[in-house]
This record gives sequence, C-alpha cells and structure tokens, in this order.
Amino acid sequence: MSRTVQVVAVTGGKGGVGKTTLAVNTAIALAETGQRVAILDADFGLANVDVMLDLPPGATIEDVLEGRAELRDIVRLGPAGVRVIPGASGTRRLTKLSELEHSSLVSAFDAIADQLDILLVDTAAGIGDQVVNFANASREVLVVLCNDPSSFADAYALIKVLWRDFGRQRFRVVANMVASEQEGRDLVDKLDAVCQQFLPVSLLYAGTVPMDDALREAVRQQQPVLLQSPGSASALAIRKLAETLATWPVATRSRGQLEFFVDQLLAG
Repeated sequence: MSRTVQVVAVTGGKGGVGKTTLAVNTAIALAETGQRVAILDADFGLANVDVMLDLPPGATIEDVLEGRAELRDIVRLGPAGVRVIPGASGTRRLTKLSELEHSSLVSAFDAIADQLDILLVDTAAGIGDQVVNFANASREVLVVLCNDPSSFADAYALIKVLWRDFGRQRFRVVANMVASEQEGRDLVDKLDAVCQQFLPVSLLYAGTVPMDDALREAVRQQQPVLLQSPGSASALAIRKLAETLATWPVATRSRGQLEFFVDQLLAG
C-alpha cells in the first residue's frame, strides 16, 4: 500500500454516549473540509450508521466475509462524499469474528486505501474483545465520555484494558452531550486525575460537544445535526473537533496505517 491512512477508533465503553452520532457528524465535518473520509460501522450486531445517514439497504460486511461481494462493492456514498462501510445489523455470527474473517475483512481495505485520508472506526459498546481489538488496531483512540457515572466508569475500564493488555498509553477524550465546554473540560480532567492515580497513561482533551435543542432533535430523528442545524452550538463544536482531528499526526511508520490495522486485528 503506497499511502498512509489515519485510522481513528471512536469508542466509549458504555452504550448511549452518542458515539455513532459523533462519528457520523465528525465524518461529515471532515469531508466538508476536503478530507476523504470513510466510516467503518464496526458495531456488528447493532449497525446503524447507514440508518442515520438515510442510506438505502444494500450489501454489508457480511457479504464481504461470505465472499459474495468485494469491499469496494458495498461502500456507499453519504453526505459530503463520506464513504460508509456498513456493518450487518442483527447478524449474530458477526458479533464474534474468527481470525480468518478478520483477515478477509480488513485486508480488503487495500482496495480502497488510495481513496482515503481518514478512516473512522465506529466500535460497538462495551469492552469485549471485538471492541478492544478494533480500538488497539487504530492509530488514535477517541474515547467518548458523558457526564454520567456509568459512562465514566466504562471509559476508565476501557482505557485500563487497552493499557493492561496492549500497553496502550495515549488516549484522546471528547466530552459529549454536556451542558457547557467548562463541564466537558472538568469531566475530562476528572477522568485524567483518576487515570493518573492508577494507570501510566496520558489523556489528551479532544473537545466538548454540548447537548443543545438542535442535537436533541437530530438524535430523535436519527439525522446528522450538521445537516439539520449546521449553525447550532453542537454542530459548531463538532466542526471544531473535526478541525482538531485533522491535525493529529499521521503514522509515518506502522501504527495507524491500514497494514498495521490488519496485523493488529489478527494479533488480537
């Protein structure tokens, strides 16, 4: 593979923290600035990125694994040219991929690598093997955190597992659906303080997305807030996050490249 693709896992441990909403809107914001972006819906079992983008049903990752389609055949174009690699919602077999299936899935990315600058990996909820493997395989891990005790506990648990099992030491954290930027910063600082006490890891503040009426309504309608209310506080905050993400260093060696993504998934 001739070029490097930035790979960012969007994860959080707990369900309901707005992870998929954030991934979809961030992808649109990146694409609007000229970045070539794809979202891998890695929530095999409850895949819903295509639903949020109102894309018609079609072939999914399952068809790639079964040899019925090539990866390039299932990629769908969303708003602003965002490429969507759809997961297979409700397919139990996909909730636990074999090594061979992982291999066929991720190695297929070779075919579209030259079309991408950034791959966002929207993981499932929880800290199961599949979530941890996708997160560890990525160059950057973006942890989505809400002002909720279970979100806080699950984010810490995810960070702890990635450090303990893989030696992962750097994490980006975004506060989502909070009242203000100050609340978001305080929340990330609180998580950082707990991590510093017990784990040799570094948490980097990535931004804050406020929960405003526009975001609340967009979530209710399963629509991207960037398209529905582009001038809202939440949309502006997501654009700021996207601008920041675009400046994150891209791998010049192995970690973060799609080859590394493949190797790490197989190793996991």
